[in-house]
Amino acid sequence: MNKFSYVATDVSGRTVRGTENAEDYKDLQAKLKARNLFVTSYKDMGAGVADVKYKFKVHEISFISRQLASMTGAGLSLVRALYILQEQQENKKAKAVMLDIYEEVQKGRAFSDVLKTKPGVFPDMFVSLVAAGEASGTLDVMFNRLSEHYANSNKTMNKLKSALVYPIILGVLLIAVMILLFTKVLPSFIEMMPEEDMSPISKALVAVSNSMINYWYVYIIVIGAIVAGCILLNRTPVTKLKIDEWKLKLPKVGKLVSTMYTGSFARNMANLYGAGLQMVECIEKSVAVINNMYVHERFKDVINDIKLGETMSKAIEKTGIFEGMFTSIIYVGEESGTLDTILEKSADYYDEEADTAVTKLVSMIEPLMIIILGIVIGFFLAGVFPMLYGGMTNVDQQG
Repeated sequence: MNKFSYVATDVSGRTVRGTENAEDYKDLQAKLKARNLFVTSYKDMGAGVADVKYKFKVHEISFISRQLASMTGAGLSLVRALYILQEQQENKKAKAVMLDIYEEVQKGRAFSDVLKTKPGVFPDMFVSLVAAGEASGTLDVMFNRLSEHYANSNKTMNKLKSALVYPIILGVLLIAVMILLFTKVLPSFIEMMPEEDMSPISKALVAVSNSMINYWYVYIIVIGAIVAGCILLNRTPVTKLKIDEWKLKLPKVGKLVSTMYTGSFARNMANLYGAGLQMVECIEKSVAVINNMYVHERFKDVINDIKLGETMSKAIEKTGIFEGMFTSIIYVGEESGTLDTILEKSADYYDEEADTAVTKLVSMIEPLMIIILGIVIGFFLAGVFPMLYGGMTNVDQQG
């Protein structure tokens, strides 16, 4: 496929310039004619742009889902809706991806099939619900579900980012205060008292101050090595598995993290199961969204148990990851044959609980950082006051 630049006129005689991917000039004419544009001149720019890799962010997927739901619900064809969407994209890579999708769908390929050829561009759940909507003829309904789901996800992420602003500022302030105290303030007190007369705390502070001033690059290297080591450990399967398990078993924090995972799992299960997907596929895709290797490993057993005939509620209860109330809700849904309805209602509840959990989790960080800041300043004052007192004593003796 080649890329063409063209000059065309619309039905009102207005001149339109742009680019289009087409097999040849006839294909270019046909594509533009479908948009009520008539070519007056064109230039073959050679091979079309390469398949651009782009991963849409949550807020972008929320916008795309909402636009597709609105346009298809208003009676526009999917092809026309995709064309309008690719025109609205401001990011060049996103526009290139959406243009490629539009052109493939325009040729008659199923939207879900096109999405499957671009792994990572859209989440698996988006692709699965689109496929379910195409199979059942309810694509507009699925777009509405996706719009609500990703709008809620985007809201939770924005809330988390907002909640983290204060702890981040406090952390930066803590580091800045420590550097200022040890490199600028403390050196002015060192000469007030001979080192042999200093208290152990004062000597320790002086040693830290001298090292930060004379060997600052060592601190940078050590911090860099620690960060790199943490990243490497988090990418090592065995270590990551232990860290992710530890997240769920920490006092206080573990319960909050589990609540967040429950909210995510419930919402994804409600959407996928309600769309008519098989139970095992719903569970696999719902767990894949949770960024926790320990949860993934435990749910391999869940899937195996369900394949052997175990009920979903019983299989999930064995993991101990989700609270008992959630597994009881699933049990009620299974027994009454209303699992899709009860999952959707529980998803609303756990979405609120997840929001509360995020707020609580962040609120626990703030006092901890304030305590650390207080301890640092307390140790500093405990070391500086003897020097200041010793300096004043020496001045009195000399006087």
